Amino acid sequence: METRKRVLGEEHPDTLLSIGNLALTYWNQGRWKEAEALGLQVMETRKRVLGEEHPDTLISIGNLASTYRNQGRWKEAEAVEVQVMETRKRVLGEEHPDIVTSIGNLASTYQNQGRWKEAESLGLQVMETRKRVLGEEHPDTLISMANLASTYRNQGRWKEAESLGLQVMETFKRVLGEEHPSTLVSMANLASTYRNQGWWKEAESLGVQVMEARKKVLGEEHPDTLTSMANLASTYWNQGRWKEAEELQSRELSICSRVLGEEHPDTLASMGNMALTYRNQGRWKEAEALGVQVMETRKRVLGEEHPDTLISMGSMVLIYSNQGRWKEAESLGVQVIETRKRVL
Repeated sequence: METRKRVLGEEHPDTLLSIGNLALTYWNQGRWKEAEALGLQVMETRKRVLGEEHPDTLISIGNLASTYRNQGRWKEAEAVEVQVMETRKRVLGEEHPDIVTSIGNLASTYQNQGRWKEAESLGLQVMETRKRVLGEEHPDTLISMANLASTYRNQGRWKEAESLGLQVMETFKRVLGEEHPSTLVSMANLASTYRNQGWWKEAESLGVQVMEARKKVLGEEHPDTLTSMANLASTYWNQGRWKEAEELQSRELSICSRVLGEEHPDTLASMGNMALTYRNQGRWKEAEALGVQVMETRKRVLGEEHPDTLISMGSMVLIYSNQGRWKEAESLGVQVIETRKRVL
């Protein structure tokens, strides 16, 4: 990047591509503020040099929206995504693949705000367009079906989620093979649907299958493998199998800390899950130590108003309450309620 700046200049397309790639690297590490700063730089330069409607400008605006989304800044993400979607509709036409991607991103932002009906409406639109334009077995069509199943799942519409999830999984198996990453994602999603219905054995069976396949295909330290370990631990946890859950969580947390760093969102999520396992065993001091670490780190890294920060604060309220530390629980609880009122 520095070499390109010096040789080609700050506004050369190749320089901007390098800056964008560095922003993506920060994004993948959960370093949202740094990703945002670089993303803004790329976007503003492209607007000035290429114009507001150039495809590269729109890509950089979309990337910035993704950074906002990962910080829980839903309103900012939504505003940017609507802008990208409307511009692409005008410039590229309603059925261009980039338009459909924009609509899918906006649906995801609605979903993250719990706006299920709007998310469902857009998700259906994306799925039907992709079926018509790309065909029923195209990977992008299947991904849109999986996203719609997720919207159903979040509304507690388990049967619809299960039906769509099974269809996606079977098609991926047939088209891409049993060990393809997309097939494994669809299996993990179906396991989640089973888990949410309390079908622990079915969830466990699929969860073990996904975890072992990911270990073999992707390696134990791949983020998807770590996610499958966390999901399986959750299945154990929901059956009251604390020791098995703790053993898996401990392994996952160790890898996350080493590979991603102590402040990465996935590491913090792993620590939060471990604290929950301690809490359910009545191991309050261990739960508190981890819970405080998660809460303080999220405050510093994500900000006091981020949804994940508020979740960790809520967890600490329960930990304090269960130890009879009412004043601390009340103080933190009031803070959470006031922040949620303000933000939501």
